[in-house]
Amino acid sequence: MNTQTKMGELIAAMPGARRALFARYHLGGCQSCAFDEDETLAALCERTELDSGEVLAHLLASHEHDLTMLIEATDVFQRMDIGEEIRWVDVRTREEYEAVMIPGAEFFHQGLQEKIFAEKPGELVVLYDHTGKYVLDQVAWFRGHGITNAFGLTGGIDAWSREVDPTVMRYRLEI
Repeated sequence: MNTQTKMGELIAAMPGARRALFARYHLGGCQSCAFDEDETLAALCERTELDSGEVLAHLLASHEHDLTMLIEATDVFQRMDIGEEIRWVDVRTREEYEAVMIPGAEFFHQGLQEKIFAEKPGELVVLYDHTGKYVLDQVAWFRGHGITNAFGLTGGIDAWSREVDPTVMRYRLEI
């Protein structure tokens, strides 16, 4: 990654970059501060009068922090294998959840969120989406509410199916 990297590539490589840009610089959250996927980081920074080196450093540091909020499928499996309790929280759509899920997972909804935030569960809480692309925001939300043992599943349910449990059906979303 460098300042000449296109924003689309940057966001794909660092899924939390959009959140980091908005939180510190108010970029990407609304029409007046939006950016195009083909725009380079340098061009975005020039247009918004920001130092591109500083913004890149912030994005890289944020990405390193985001990695601490993720857990690999094989690591979760090893922890399950030694008897550790895991609380699975599925943050995908209801349709995806009803079609295929990791056994024992709970579908994420407002009532479940309130219950978890009130309980402050002691076991490992693993949130997952389809491919791991969108789970970081939910993990950050959980951690911000004191659930420090919450992690996002790297690669989502798709990684779980490929790396741990092939009986969990893989699928592709078509939009």
